Amino acid sequence: MPPLGQVGDIHRDLREGVRRVCQAYPGTYWQAQDEARAYPDEFVDALTSAGYLAALIPTEYGGAGLGLAEASVIIEEVNRSGANGASIHAQMYTMTVILRHGSEEQRLRYLPAIARGELRLQAFAVTEPAAGSDTSSIATTATRCEGGYSIRGQKVFTSRVQHSDLMLLLARTAPAASDGPRTSGLSVFLVDLRGEPPGLTVRPIRTMANHETNEVFFDGLTIPASALVGEEGMGFRYILDGMNAERILIAAECIGDGRFLVDRSVAYAGQRRVFGRPIGQNQGVQFPIARAHVALEAADLMRWRAIDLFDSGSPCGPEANMAKLLASEASWEAANVALQTHGGYGFAVEYDIERKVRETRLYQVAPVSTNLILSYLAEHTLGLPRSY
Repeated sequence: MPPLGQVGDIHRDLREGVRRVCQAYPGTYWQAQDEARAYPDEFVDALTSAGYLAALIPTEYGGAGLGLAEASVIIEEVNRSGANGASIHAQMYTMTVILRHGSEEQRLRYLPAIARGELRLQAFAVTEPAAGSDTSSIATTATRCEGGYSIRGQKVFTSRVQHSDLMLLLARTAPAASDGPRTSGLSVFLVDLRGEPPGLTVRPIRTMANHETNEVFFDGLTIPASALVGEEGMGFRYILDGMNAERILIAAECIGDGRFLVDRSVAYAGQRRVFGRPIGQNQGVQFPIARAHVALEAADLMRWRAIDLFDSGSPCGPEANMAKLLASEASWEAANVALQTHGGYGFAVEYDIERKVRETRLYQVAPVSTNLILSYLAEHTLGLPRSY
């Protein structure tokens, strides 16, 4: 990682450093990865070697000791370069669960190795086929057994399992209390995936974009008691920290996508000539690009509001969700504008627009759908009756 100056220079230095790394991985690299549906190992290794994936790890564990603000700058610049930040974002947001709720033994065991690039934490196993967005209904169980816990159940849309050494897993250790919150009885575990442990089966899901996602089956997978993060039954509360960080970093990722797409639209509209003039001279081309820019700037303000709250330790659920909603919609608007501006060339692989259209569309569905965010805000911010 490049040396950081005063506080006011940190973000500038981070942006410049990330851009230098990303310059070695141009559009042709990502086109080849997309066509082969391959994981970008070289790119991830380069960011790891430069120290960027250890941004959130405290200095005493070998990391940079930065906050979510700096992590968001890193992920934004990765996507603004045209890269696919989905290959790295999970390690950043899952890290917050260990940092805030893991034991000192877990931090000492895993964080230095992650900072050195010897371990990857990319898999976050929460969603299940029959539960979907209803996390309180997950059925995967972690039952006490000799030496630890036995895991049984199934997860779906668990990304990058094949490229992770560790998985953060949410499972039920007790039934939900009949007179308490539906999320009671859920616990978080840090599962070591190395060595193909028996009782674990991974089945890839082929998707529209190259996001490396999977079904995961647990058939008596045994994990040690030391894999438990924090206390039994407190898992849902713990992953909320990870989910808020996730939403904020996804917002930054979408803003990076959107700015990549607006930049490409501006450049193409300025040089493409039809009827003897640049198409960007026409208001019918200018106005959609300008609107996309405005939407991105507005989403960016909410991103920074959510970050200020998160990094200060204040509640930020509504703000994190609003940032993710606004940014995902803004990046999708920018994607449509870029496709329309480029016309037929927008569908050509070599222009990178069609790839970014596919990649950024994901974020209105995952990691939380736009409709669920609206339902959450209606209930918890506006005080309307619960709809789900």
